[in-house]
Amino acid sequence: MIFCSPLFLFIFLPLTLLIYYAIPKKYVAAKNIELLIASLVFYAWGEPKNVILMLVSIAANYGFGLLLEKYDENKRIRKLVLIGSVVFNLCLLFYFKYLGFFTGGRVTVILPIGISFFTFQIMSYTIDVYLRNVKTQRDPFKLALYISLFPQLIAGPIVRYIDIEKELASRTYDVDKIFKGVVRFSIGLAKKILIADTMYLLVDKVFCLDFVQMSAATGWLGAIAYTLQIYFDFSGYSDMAIGLGHMMGFNFIENFNYPYISKSVQEFWRRWHISLSSWFRDYLYIPLGGNRKGKIRTYVNLLIVFACTGFWHGAAWNFLAWGMFHGLFQIIERLGLKKVLAGDFKSLKDKPKAAKAVCFLMSGVGYIYTMLVVIIGWVMFRAESLGAAWKYLCAMFNFSNFGWRSAIAQFESFIDIGGYAYVFTMFILGIVFSFPILPALRKKAIKHGWSESLVSSVEGVTMVVLILVAIICLTALGYSPFIYYRF
Repeated sequence: MIFCSPLFLFIFLPLTLLIYYAIPKKYVAAKNIELLIASLVFYAWGEPKNVILMLVSIAANYGFGLLLEKYDENKRIRKLVLIGSVVFNLCLLFYFKYLGFFTGGRVTVILPIGISFFTFQIMSYTIDVYLRNVKTQRDPFKLALYISLFPQLIAGPIVRYIDIEKELASRTYDVDKIFKGVVRFSIGLAKKILIADTMYLLVDKVFCLDFVQMSAATGWLGAIAYTLQIYFDFSGYSDMAIGLGHMMGFNFIENFNYPYISKSVQEFWRRWHISLSSWFRDYLYIPLGGNRKGKIRTYVNLLIVFACTGFWHGAAWNFLAWGMFHGLFQIIERLGLKKVLAGDFKSLKDKPKAAKAVCFLMSGVGYIYTMLVVIIGWVMFRAESLGAAWKYLCAMFNFSNFGWRSAIAQFESFIDIGGYAYVFTMFILGIVFSFPILPALRKKAIKHGWSESLVSSVEGVTMVVLILVAIICLTALGYSPFIYYRF
């Protein structure tokens, strides 16, 4: 079951919320049980046997948590328990996600939906218990709810136990918070249905072409469309998850912060998939030594982290190459490129106007450079193989065969006459709303005297319009699965 399906929107979600709100607020345990049952039904809808795997994972890690509590004074045993929990979780992930890759495809294992996300979540619990950042959760139902909570179960954000530990025991919600959640969910639904799924129509056609014969313009069209698709698809899911959390009293962390306004690759990773970046930072990069053991060790640690980041996304060489590609630019920026892009020129210290002009120029250069790296990376990410990615990139940069007329003709051939203007409009809107337009408009409205209630009213009307338009498009065009479902 997915968020943008009619089954979820018109049956599962209303029924779940109706029962949830009918239970008095003081009965948090009853609310937890209701959400746990709903979450297990949500996960089991497509493949019931996957629930058994998740329950086994929950039970095992519940046991690891109890052992860490039992041997609280014995450092040696605690360390062995931690190692056992990490090995157990990674072995599950390896078997279902990477066994086929390492056996050359001789063994085929069906990948359970969301296993990468809930495995990282449960690992954060046992690691934080070991580090004494949180206490062992003795209530198995609370721990099960933390792992299986349906808003963030399938594709994040990766919610750490430490962030919602208190909300599992006591949480509040009111009309304002529910309204805020509905608005956020509506924005996410619109991102997914109106922009991401529309870009999918274009991307799917372009990436099925013969890359050797493809013009550069067509290649850039497909690459930019995929850049929009993956952002609005994934950030749309995160918006819906965060919105659903608000409706039920949970506060999930933000997962995106307009990554396409970044002026360096480092900044991009502070804004893109924030929950994953911070997870690898806290549980891998820092334990490896971070930047505390010299430059060479820092660069090695970065490559390890980004290799793992790429491989986390999928068992294929192109994902690994995508991660290493980003890791390489992280190192290049640390070697001095970031200072250049920031306009850090000491010689202009006494020339404020010149310094300001240089900073402005380098800001633009930094943005172009970052987007170029990101777009090239997305081609590697989307292609079926590393070889296919190379052919696609060769076509993209073969400007002797730019072929903008053929690109327009192919664009028209991909989409039927009635949908041509719609797809083009969504393409432009996707570019526009990659920038923080909505927060800027809200801030400007309040600055010009609009009251919070008036702004909320406008948001409410916009929400209704977005939902209606999204539902119309959903019924007319259907929907595609979320990209991150396969991770």
